Amino acid sequence: MFESLSPVWAGALGSLIAGLMTALGGLAVLAVRKPSERLQAILLGFAAGVMLAASFFSLIIPGVDILEGDGVGPAGAAGTMCAAVLIGATVIGLLNRFAPVGHLALGPAGSPALARRIWLFVIAITLHNFPEGMAVGVSFGGGDTAQGVSTMLGIGIQNVPEGLAVAAAVGALGYGRLESFVAALASGLVEPVGGLLGATVVAGVPGLLPWGLGLAAGAMIYVVAAEIIPETRREGHGEGSMIGLMIGLVGMMFLDIALG
Repeated sequence: MFESLSPVWAGALGSLIAGLMTALGGLAVLAVRKPSERLQAILLGFAAGVMLAASFFSLIIPGVDILEGDGVGPAGAAGTMCAAVLIGATVIGLLNRFAPVGHLALGPAGSPALARRIWLFVIAITLHNFPEGMAVGVSFGGGDTAQGVSTMLGIGIQNVPEGLAVAAAVGALGYGRLESFVAALASGLVEPVGGLLGATVVAGVPGLLPWGLGLAAGAMIYVVAAEIIPETRREGHGEGSMIGLMIGLVGMMFLDIALG
């Protein structure tokens, strides 16, 4: 299927397939009723664990590997990724402080504070899907179809728990199962945009990809640490949320390591 396409369009198609895998995770919410407050805390904790693992194993470490593969020394690669993470955290922190995110789309049962925290979380997950799509596009854009398919499958499988994380977060605001599923699907549809861009610019400015990976990681780490974890513990379900967090973290870590 990919052999008959140009590298650019193969990258776009591959990243679309990977992005659509978020819908598989979102399908889980169609099979359950509205969760209790305790289950919401566990699901939000799970989402936080998935994102923490993805930040390091799907974004920061691959970013370092790309830089070192381009001839950058260990110190330079580490410094670049540190700078990108800090910039990403700063940007999402400014958005948190000045943008009225919580007032844009309150859930039926969501307080303004909870809505702001969860929508920032969803925004961070969506942002991180963009450089993941770029990674797929870059893999195809280099002309190596086998490498492109491998990257597409790895990121696609990792997108399944991420789709569940988005659906769980939106469901915690009181939205219905279908709306939560659509949110999970939509969060993955930025990947083909990143894939098309990545495949197009790979020959021109390949150095942009590590920065994109680091920016997304910083944004997610900030939202998880500053907003989601404190929120779940304030609701009186700290033990359940930490169980969810650890399950999400080790599950995502296993996928990232096992899939290379």
